[in-house]
Parts: sequence; C-alpha cells; structure tokens
Amino acid sequence: MKFPNHVIHRRHRGSRTFMDGAAATTAIKFVRDRGLDHAVEREKNLRPLLNVKNLIKSEPSKSLPISIIAQNKDSLKIPSRPIEFIRKYPSVFHEFLPGGIGIHPHIKLTQEVLDIDADEHLVYESDSYRQLVADRLLKLLMISRMNKIPINILDKLKWDLGLPQNYLKTLVPDFPDCFRVVGSNESGQLELVCWSDELAVSILEKEAMEGGSGYSKGMPLAFPVKFSKGFEMDKKVKKWWDDWQKLPYVSPYENALHLSPKTDESDKWAVAVLHEILNLFVAKKAERDDVLCIGEYLGIRSRFKRVLLHHPHIFYLSSKIGTYTVVLKEAYKRGLLIENNPLMNIRNRYLHLMHAVKEHGKDISMSSGTNQENKAASNASKKEAGDDDSEVENNGVSVTFSGLETENGDSDEEEDRFKGSRRGSREAVAVSRRRRTTTTRSKRKNGDLKTHLGDGEGERAMGRRHSRTKPKVPQPLNDSTNVHRRSQQRSSS
Repeated sequence: MKFPNHVIHRRHRGSRTFMDGAAATTAIKFVRDRGLDHAVEREKNLRPLLNVKNLIKSEPSKSLPISIIAQNKDSLKIPSRPIEFIRKYPSVFHEFLPGGIGIHPHIKLTQEVLDIDADEHLVYESDSYRQLVADRLLKLLMISRMNKIPINILDKLKWDLGLPQNYLKTLVPDFPDCFRVVGSNESGQLELVCWSDELAVSILEKEAMEGGSGYSKGMPLAFPVKFSKGFEMDKKVKKWWDDWQKLPYVSPYENALHLSPKTDESDKWAVAVLHEILNLFVAKKAERDDVLCIGEYLGIRSRFKRVLLHHPHIFYLSSKIGTYTVVLKEAYKRGLLIENNPLMNIRNRYLHLMHAVKEHGKDISMSSGTNQENKAASNASKKEAGDDDSEVENNGVSVTFSGLETENGDSDEEEDRFKGSRRGSREAVAVSRRRRTTTTRSKRKNGDLKTHLGDGEGERAMGRRHSRTKPKVPQPLNDSTNVHRRSQQRSSS
C-alpha cells in the first residue's frame, strides 16, 4: 500500500530548544481552572454507571444479582462498594427480590434510564453518526505509525472516541474501504486500507483554509490559547512563546519522527498531534494514562509529557476525580463544551438524571433521631448488608440508609456538622452552668457583705458589685435603705 510522499516531512534548519528560548521550564506555573475542573468533576461516576447499565441490559432477563456486579467491580470501574454505588442512584437502578423468596437482591433498570438508552441506541444506529465515527477511526489510523492500531488500545479509547459497544462487529465491517481487522479480535490490529487526502487535514489547517488567510502547507500556524485566571508568564518565556508560535506548522498526519526530540520544531509537532487527537474525542478530553498510552504506541510518550508541562495554556491537566484528565482548553467555555455532539447530548441526559437523584437523596437521607439511634441504624445496615452486599427487604419494600445515598464527601461533611453542633451544645451547657455557679457565689458574697459591713457601706459595696455584673438593673440606694430601716424598726418593736 502506497501513501503520498508529502507525509515525509523535511527537517527545518536553525532549530532551537525550549531551554535556549526561555530561562527555565519552571518559569511556567500551573494555575487551576474552576470551570474545567467542574467539567471533569460533573462526569464523575458516569462511566461506571453506564458500564453497569450495559451489563444489565445484555442479560436476557434484563436483571442481575448484586453478587455478579460485585464480582465484576474492577472491570466495571465501580469506585466504591457495588451495593452503595447502586443505592446511590435509585432512579437508574431498582433493587428487588425475584419471586419474593430470593436471598440476594437483583438489580434491574428503571424506565427513565431505559428511555435514554433507547435514544442512545438510535444515535449509534444513525447513518450520520456512524460515518462520523468511521472518520474518527480513519484519521486516528492515519496519525498512527505504520497506519495500524492494536485493538486493546482502541478498547481503552472506546469511550473517548464514542465507539459503539461491539464496534468490531457492528461498525468496522460496514466500512471495508477504510479499515479492516488483522488477526484475532483480542490480539489483532485495526489496519488502514486506503489513505484519504481529504481527511488528512488537521482541524487547525481546516479552520485556516476556511478563514481565507491563504494558508498552504508548511506555513506558520498559531495554536489558539486560553490563559486561566491568575496565569502569569515570564518575559523570557513570553519571548520564547511568541517565536514558537511563528514556527512552521507540521501537520500531525506527516511523519516528523526524524526531528530531534528536544527541539522546538519537534515540540510544536507533538502539540499538533495531541491537539488533533483530543479533537477526535467526543468530549475533547481524556484521562492522562490513556493519552500517554496512545503516545507510547506512537513513539512520542516523552514528548507528550513535555507538551503537558510546557503548554498549560493549550492543554489543562485536572486532578478532580482521583486521576489526571487532559482537557483541550479551547473546546470549553465557562466549563461547558462548545461543540454540539449528539452522543454528548445523551450523556448529559444521563448526568441530569444522576444529579437529580443525588439532590433528592440528600433531602431524604436527613436523619432526625438521636445520635445513639443513628449509630444503631448504621450498625444495623452494615450487618444486614453483609459481605455479599445484599439488601434487606420488608414486604417487598427495599430498605436503604442515608449513608449509602450520599456522596462520601457529603456524608463526611454532614457528620462534621453534626459533631460540631453536639460540641456546641455541650459548650453551651457548660457555660450556662458556670454562669449559674458564678451567680450563686456572688449572692453569697453579697450576703456576707450585708452582714459584716454597715448599712451604707454594705449597700454601696453591693451596688458596685451589681453594677459590674448587671448594669441594666441598678440598685436604688434610697429605697433599699428605707426597706432596711423599716425591718430594723419591726424587729425592735
């Protein structure tokens, strides 16, 4: 199979390195972006939830015992105990005892999630989307070395590329002129059949051509950048960056492995490759491990690492969901994906269902009993759940507990608030007791003053003492003296 000669790129003269053009790599500082962190965090648990959904749907009975889900916890990427994960989303999963006599609860899908699943199936089956996915695979094959990609790498990227579940049987055979499977499905590879000059154009080149700037291959192209709030750039780094942007743009579909790995030309080509790959992903983001995995197969894993370090204004690295996620910054605006994608619309509907359930779960999980009762209920729930993550049912009504329906962070926060309120109550009682003790002691001291001091001196001493403790209730000197004199007259008579 022959490919165009223009895919072999010639070395540029006068190459320089990043360290030559700037003071040091430490001059570029990482700044967090709240909007992009939110874009990553809001999809937390979506992927494992859909994995469980697809597993249940694949069963003929459309249900599964919780024990089977627990056995496949790692492959399903469930982040917590399966029973806790299932109970966290009651609008997606429904627990029941088959026939009312089962020992282990079974899980089936609710009608709400089945409706979204039906629409998702229509998206995957539409001709327009199938052609879109085929183009993504074709472009990725043209980027890869030897124009082949192992099936196991494609399986890792299946979520990001938006591939159907069984794409090797439902999608690949329908495009024999584009690609084919070589070898077995497990250890095989997807191979490019025919090069497409029309598709071998990067998103950056396409936008430049459509913009009417008269762009042609080999001309400089500047990458769009977005600086996070608070980002500052050293003057030397700014000078290096301006010169870097003016370098000739090497297309990711051209072979530039002959360039020295530590030159700016090679760095800009690696940026172009990663930029194009992220544009092929439906969400314009992916886990860093998956990005480095495809980078290792392309032979530029170390270059990808330097790209993520040197260009935080192009690629954002978020650590919000327990792993690092690479986000293409230009693809988002205020934390929302700019491009309208039918599959992302479906995923957003799943997210809406999940988040609605989460908020509702917080409302119904508020416990009103005492602390001892709450502990007893929690211990009872742990004993009844058991090692096999089973659930107790009472007359066909499932029994759930508040701790299982909230996020771990939320439950910890509520517990901290509860402990804080208890500490506050104890402190208030202690303060009240100290005040009562102080008042009693002051009364005793005042009585002693009245006994041992004269009428005027005793009343004045009491007046001074009360004025310090209770300024709003002064003791009138004349009235108090008259009352004391009348009591003396009665005793003498």
